[in-house]
Amino acid sequence: MVIILNKPYNVLCQFTDEEQRPTLADFVTIKGIYAAGRLDQDSEGLVILTDDGALQHRISDPRRKLPKTYWAQVEGAPDETALEALRTGVVLKDGKTAPATATLMAEPDLWPRDPPIRYRAHIPTSWIELTITEGRNRQVRRMTAAVGHPTLRLVRVRVGPWSLDGLAPGETREAKMPDQLRTMRASRKPHKTTGPR
Repeated sequence: MVIILNKPYNVLCQFTDEEQRPTLADFVTIKGIYAAGRLDQDSEGLVILTDDGALQHRISDPRRKLPKTYWAQVEGAPDETALEALRTGVVLKDGKTAPATATLMAEPDLWPRDPPIRYRAHIPTSWIELTITEGRNRQVRRMTAAVGHPTLRLVRVRVGPWSLDGLAPGETREAKMPDQLRTMRASRKPHKTTGPR
């Protein structure tokens, strides 16, 4: 089983919390499923949940290099130099990031965030679509900050073959398991050795 959730802002990407903060359990009542990968509390968007341990590992394993696409609202107006730095790799404290795709985009038609981002009239904001294949802690936020454009709002819209496709915050839907699995397996790079693995 694969469940897709649009995780709202300020919700922990786990099912329990000793401090009684909002968690996935507030939106997903199916037993025996777990998040495949994480999404920060202050980020929104696509979380994949499954009861298939092997699939969970394939989705979250950084060696699989499953692409993840984010829409990031950032401070300022990134120029081509900043975008090219994101594309070729940004040096962070834990090393240089892998190449990514980064393009400016029009402001997307998204649900209002609660609470909204802080508004400062003298500082414009822009939206970037950024696709990465790594899973470092707070990676997108650190990347945009490193090129001089801190992220104000971050929404994950796609992981591999799965996308939000109009889900409202807190809504879920079940993915078509066979089709999605075939897509994921087809996207894997062939191994250099011959024969089954």
